[in-house]
Amino acid sequence: MSVSDIARSLGYSSSKVDYWLNKFNIQKRSISEAIFAKKHGVDDGFMISRKLSPSDRILFGLGLGIYWGEGNKKNKHTVRVGNTDPRLLAVFIDFLVKICGVDRSKIKFSLQIFSDIDPKIALSYWVNTLKINKNQVMPTINCIKSGKIGTYKMKNHYGVLTVYVFNMKLRNWLVDQLSVPR
Repeated sequence: MSVSDIARSLGYSSSKVDYWLNKFNIQKRSISEAIFAKKHGVDDGFMISRKLSPSDRILFGLGLGIYWGEGNKKNKHTVRVGNTDPRLLAVFIDFLVKICGVDRSKIKFSLQIFSDIDPKIALSYWVNTLKINKNQVMPTINCIKSGKIGTYKMKNHYGVLTVYVFNMKLRNWLVDQLSVPR
């Protein structure tokens, strides 16, 4: 609850609630945390697995490595990893689900293709290969005009799929993991 919500429910002023919070050193949430909590509840939307089997430890390392190498760390609000290799993305999705405790249905995707790739074929490829729900793919498929841009055809038959988790706390946890010496 916000300070004003607490004050309203108790019949006091916001300044009185602020006084008592300060007196007992009770930290208030940032505005973004409060909005997140109102929208999603107190649950952070993920739960990091603490007991890792040997294969989970490998997945943990792979997931962090993929995020480190392929992830967008500049965006402060989402976890994003884009790639053309479905095997790499499948490992990252497994990392999000098994290690980070992200609900698989909360993972979103976007597709970027060149203009000479059929959007329906590309979408079908990603949905079938990664066994994801078509509804998880954002409706806009970005098309880039293809031309004489090198040998992209050898590598990019179905476009670049980006995996998204809209969760600032998870993003911050991942970035913190990259800065911790292991």
